Amino acid sequence: MSSSSQHTRITLASRPMGAPTNDNFLMVSGAIPQPENGQLLLRTVYLSLDPYMRGRMSDADSYAKPVQIGETMVGGTVSQVEVSNHPDFKAGDWVLGYTGWQSHAISDGTGLHKLDGLTQPSLALGVLGMPGFTAYMGLLEIGQPKAGETVVVAAATGAVGSVVGQIAKLKGCRVVGIAGGAEKCRYAVEELGFDACIDHRSPSLSAELAAACPQGIDVYFENVGGAVFDAVLPLLNTCARVPLCGLIAQYNATELPNGPDRSPVLMRTLLTKRIRMQGFIIFDDYGHRYPEFLQAMGSWVSSGAIRHREDIVVGLENAPQAFAGLLEGRNFGKLIIQVNEIN
Repeated sequence: MSSSSQHTRITLASRPMGAPTNDNFLMVSGAIPQPENGQLLLRTVYLSLDPYMRGRMSDADSYAKPVQIGETMVGGTVSQVEVSNHPDFKAGDWVLGYTGWQSHAISDGTGLHKLDGLTQPSLALGVLGMPGFTAYMGLLEIGQPKAGETVVVAAATGAVGSVVGQIAKLKGCRVVGIAGGAEKCRYAVEELGFDACIDHRSPSLSAELAAACPQGIDVYFENVGGAVFDAVLPLLNTCARVPLCGLIAQYNATELPNGPDRSPVLMRTLLTKRIRMQGFIIFDDYGHRYPEFLQAMGSWVSSGAIRHREDIVVGLENAPQAFAGLLEGRNFGKLIIQVNEIN
């Protein structure tokens, strides 16, 4: 865990070819910066690790600018105000921000959100934060599930997928998850209330998914791609909806997959079954509805209707290895780095 006597940050040292390694990151240490008038010194307590960060490590065109070589890696953070020269904040306040992979940060208050009354501040990075918001808007706005329909979600025990499935159950749907390994599948069914969960590592994935979805699939929440989507595609019903928020199976790819071009089959299925497949970037598209989400999700979480799980790794120095594991599905729940102790 970072020492409070120095400022440590992790920068992008080089752009990865394929899966990121420790060599793509560099930890830099120095003096803790001091805030000027109108500024705050933030002490990072929790750092969120999320799949989108892999895209920021690439210089390919995307919806957001890439991290430049030598820059601090980006990421959502929950911090405590250490020193305040700002009239709207005081020392000890908990705030949600986007200050990245570092132990401390200077802020003028722009973009910070106070976490008043949140007894577990780390939840602002998970079920009550960007992942939960992604699940909520993607499923309800694009997926539009109706009682009795079948909803399938991959990465079913992850920060997004676990919330998607639970909301779908609240809406009266049959929910089938896809996850990596027997332990995660048991958790999805026994703890989260899914009707079934299929191990994506199974050699009979397609057959098992078909058996779990005898009435086909009405909503598929896509956050993985790859072989999982190949198994889902033929099971999609007429007028199915496919919210698309990520393609984690493809993030480390360096070339197109082997085998025949699947795009004609995809396009024909979309056309003949009149399927709605829509990508979205949560805060770009739905940021104005965050208060609505927070009210609904806060109520579900406090009542126990939505359950959540965190996978907390201690120490900023462990972020690169934990991030590589995230892309391989080694985490179990919302992956968070505890950077500093709580004051």
